[in-house]
Amino acid sequence: MDDLLYDIRQCTICSEHLPLGPRPIVAAHPDAKIIIIGQAPGTSVHKTGVPWDDPSGRQLRKWLGVTDEQFYDETKIALIPMGFCYPGKGKTGDLPPRSECAPQWHEPLLNKLPNIELVILIGMYSQKYYLKKEAKKTLTETVANYRYYLPKNYLPLPHPSPRNRFWLTKNPWFDVEVLPELQARVRRLT
Repeated sequence: MDDLLYDIRQCTICSEHLPLGPRPIVAAHPDAKIIIIGQAPGTSVHKTGVPWDDPSGRQLRKWLGVTDEQFYDETKIALIPMGFCYPGKGKTGDLPPRSECAPQWHEPLLNKLPNIELVILIGMYSQKYYLKKEAKKTLTETVANYRYYLPKNYLPLPHPSPRNRFWLTKNPWFDVEVLPELQARVRRLT
C-alpha cells in the first residue's frame, strides 16, 4: 500500500490540465472498513494536502457523526477522490474531476483494501462510475433509492458543499432517512 500511495502522490498524468499543478490527495490503509469516494480536492485541500480540509469536509464529518480524529484515521476510513488533484474553476464551481484518475488508480487501491464494508459515494461522478447503469437519472433519485444499493455496500450521498443548502432544504427526507442509516453504519464500523 505504501508503494502505491507513493506512486499516486507522484502522478503527473494530467498535469498539463491542472491550473495549480499536480498535488494528488489520497488517504488509505489496508485495515480501512469504509471508503469515502468524493469528487476532487478544492483549492483549500490543494493548499493543505489534507483531504476534506474545508467547509464541505466539516459538513461531511457532521453527516457521518464522527470526530476529526476518527475521520482521519486511515485504518478506519479511506479517502479516495474520483480526481486526485484540483481540476480548476468552472462557471458555477470547480470543474469536474479529471477523468484519468479513477481508471488509473481506483482498482489498484481497491485491491489493497480487502476489509471494506461500506463505500460512500459522494456526488454524481462517483455514483455514475461505481453504480453504472444502476444509477438513477438524477443524483436526487439515486440518493433517495439508497436502500437499493446497501446490499452491495454502497451508500450514495449528495456533495456536502455549502452550495448544496438549497438541495438539502428541498429534500428534508435526507436528514430524516439517509443520515440515521449512514451514522449507524459508520458507528458500527469505526
